Amino acid sequence: MADIVGVNTVDQLKANISLSASGVDGLNGEKVKAVNLGNWLVIEGWMKPSLFEGIPVGDMLDGAKVRFKSLSSNKYVSAEDGGSSCVVTVDREVASNWETFRLWRVSQSEFQFRTHNGQFLSCGGEGASVSVTSNYPSSTETFSIVRSSNDRVHIKLSSGTYLQVSSGNELKADYIGIPEWEDNAATFEMTFEGGKVMLGEYQLTNGYGYEKATEVLNEHWSSYITQADFQFLSENGINTVRIPVGWWIAQDPNPPAPYIGGSLAALDNAFKWAQEYNIKCIVNLHAVIGSQNGWEHSASRDGSVDWGTSDENIQQSLDVIEFLASRYGSDPALLGIQLLNEPKSSEVPFYVLQDYYSKGYNIVRKYSATAYVIMCQFVDTDPTELYHAIAKLGLSNVVLDLHFYNLFHPKFDKMGSTENIEFIKDSRKAQVDSLNTANGDGPLVFIGEWVNEWSFRDGSEENYQDFGRAQLDVYGSASFGWAYWSFKNVNDHWSLEWNIKNKIMQL
Repeated sequence: MADIVGVNTVDQLKANISLSASGVDGLNGEKVKAVNLGNWLVIEGWMKPSLFEGIPVGDMLDGAKVRFKSLSSNKYVSAEDGGSSCVVTVDREVASNWETFRLWRVSQSEFQFRTHNGQFLSCGGEGASVSVTSNYPSSTETFSIVRSSNDRVHIKLSSGTYLQVSSGNELKADYIGIPEWEDNAATFEMTFEGGKVMLGEYQLTNGYGYEKATEVLNEHWSSYITQADFQFLSENGINTVRIPVGWWIAQDPNPPAPYIGGSLAALDNAFKWAQEYNIKCIVNLHAVIGSQNGWEHSASRDGSVDWGTSDENIQQSLDVIEFLASRYGSDPALLGIQLLNEPKSSEVPFYVLQDYYSKGYNIVRKYSATAYVIMCQFVDTDPTELYHAIAKLGLSNVVLDLHFYNLFHPKFDKMGSTENIEFIKDSRKAQVDSLNTANGDGPLVFIGEWVNEWSFRDGSEENYQDFGRAQLDVYGSASFGWAYWSFKNVNDHWSLEWNIKNKIMQL
């Protein structure tokens, strides 16, 4: 994210003091002091890896990037030009994008292979060459993988015919019989590019299959966030929860495969518990169909970003907003609805996002005149342009959501504890102040995600306490407030619960 550095005038300081003193409607004169209930209704495997431990063939989940090297020729399988030329050869000595294929998992042994440009490997049958001809996989784009113990593999069609390297360096389905594991033309070495498997909602549900995924998720939903957690939050200064949801919640209890019904009942429970403990709810559309950023927390199947280029996907997302607004618009626990989480600027055109936000706002207003409508900035971009674009619309109860992490950028890798804290007090504070005072009719400012963690690895308990205090002070000056990411996490400093119980942060 770009940092805005400016000098406050006296008038700006007065305006900032006024903003700091004012509260958010519905919070009894307070600003939002929230926590994200991340990894509850939208799975993020890094936050609880044990959810994935029972998946068979767990290294070959949707989105895993694989490469195949012929043991007979010592060359890689390649989709020329990333797939657009329709040619599949086995003639590359070095592997790069053209030689990397993203898995679509059909079963524990059957897979489809998506090329760099988005098409799929295809084979018409016995004796045919493998080509790249389809954007929509079917049986002719489905292959079985037979693995040895050392990641040597054979690739075969449903008919039983194996692929092998031809004399012309083509990949053909013409090996008859069952190949041995020595260095023959039908044996390949399979390696994984990047070393990291995607661990999101899609990978979990498709990896387990319907019955087991239903069992795993129902246990998770009922135990990960409970009524007792809402009591704990209420007793420790939290007045709001930001709840990530996925697009499939609007089709509960029978969402399309591989998603599992049941998250809607959990969300209903959250609203009930929130009202009991005087906590407000922000419902955040965290994952949209097609994915807005390609990351696992958007439930992407393979890292592709297809949301912003599809009118159908965008309309379906607006339908989800309508579903949420109609269901919770009059609920006394509702504080706001967030239309989208972390769109990626390189993949989603600015005008598309503006239009979506405008339409989403109008939908929410059909069901609530007062609920806050929250609009998230692009990832890693200066939020000023979006701020002013929203301000020009002249809307009421609108919020701009910023995400602040002293992570995920090389500039933080060399910062010690003092430098991290100074960055919060100087650069972050200047940015918050600038947006707070940029336009009296503009959106409120919300630090919707932040964490008491950094790239610095030698921090003492006192260092973390100082870092936490600095963030609470600066982000508390945002005109709408803040939301910590997240309530629970196997990584201690990412967990607000752990920070509170260990007296690292006191709210």
